[in-house]
Amino acid sequence: MQKVEQFLKQAETYYLATVDGDQPRVRPFGTVHIFEGKLYIQTGKVKDVSRQIHKNPKVELCAFKDGTWLRVAGELVEDERIEAKKSMLDAYPSLQKMYSAEDPNTEVFYFKNAKATFSSFTSAPETVEF
Repeated sequence: MQKVEQFLKQAETYYLATVDGDQPRVRPFGTVHIFEGKLYIQTGKVKDVSRQIHKNPKVELCAFKDGTWLRVAGELVEDERIEAKKSMLDAYPSLQKMYSAEDPNTEVFYFKNAKATFSSFTSAPETVEF
């Protein structure tokens, strides 16, 4: 899981896919953090992505860096604890201008039943499950 987090942080931007009815939706994200042995992302409850995740928690993300791409498929589970939100915001101080751990808009999710696949044109895929 650390390799997944490191890759996503180094890529800086990854693209998260959700489903809105029968329409896929993809948007850029940048937050990723390990807290209590789980891989977390962060968003705001007022965003469409939050509504989509709550309706269907199965998501996939993709990032590309230095000729390698990473796909992570799994389910997102909301963690409403202040400690989880604070940990994410401490890892991303720039977000503290828009979010706070006590803010009812701040939302963090962790992956469960996740499968990460690293791929490139020059080597066989490598899979990590968490």
